[in-house]
Amino acid sequence: MARRSRYGVGRLLVHAVFAGAALISAPAYAGGPLIWALGDSLTAGYGLLPKDGFTNQLEAGLRRAGVPATVKNGGVSGDTSAQGRARLLWGLRGLGVKPDLVIVELGANDMLRGLPTAQASANLAAILAELQRRGIRTLVAGMKAPPNLGPNYRRAFDGMYPALAAKYRARLYPFFLDGVAGNRTLIQADGLHPNPKGVQIIVGRMVPAVKAALKD
Repeated sequence: MARRSRYGVGRLLVHAVFAGAALISAPAYAGGPLIWALGDSLTAGYGLLPKDGFTNQLEAGLRRAGVPATVKNGGVSGDTSAQGRARLLWGLRGLGVKPDLVIVELGANDMLRGLPTAQASANLAAILAELQRRGIRTLVAGMKAPPNLGPNYRRAFDGMYPALAAKYRARLYPFFLDGVAGNRTLIQADGLHPNPKGVQIIVGRMVPAVKAALKD
């Protein structure tokens, strides 16, 4: 996610630093599935200690649920769908092996910048088409636009996630911030990013969808 929007949810996060810098190497993954989270600051764990970030908490949550997964962080703070698309192939090569699942969490920064939904949709479609071509299971993590962006924009933005998931036969998790958005006790001081407790709630709600996606 990114800049302060017109409805005051935060500032532009342009720190192009991988929380998952280990993607540069090509280690072997044994004993369980490999999951790669391709996203923005929400998957990068912006403002959090590594242990409190989304990917580390998801890995721990899956293991508690009996899935010995390794979750790699492919989040870059401030990334739009276009930037995520541009680094898709590099990120896949950096993993060293074909992942069992890719979580695609992009589009929030497009929305916060007021970029055309058609543009975001085209970029996400290109990502999903490439993952489908490679036979990689995919979970689309959706986002929702705020009411003050107007009903037309909101309808188009919110609707692109289920439409793309259906078209490319990916599993859909409708709203990444489900259970957290709007609750100040679960959000950092920037008013935008989840705090450790917020991430815990996100992960708890998402684990069943991730498990189901691994079986697709």
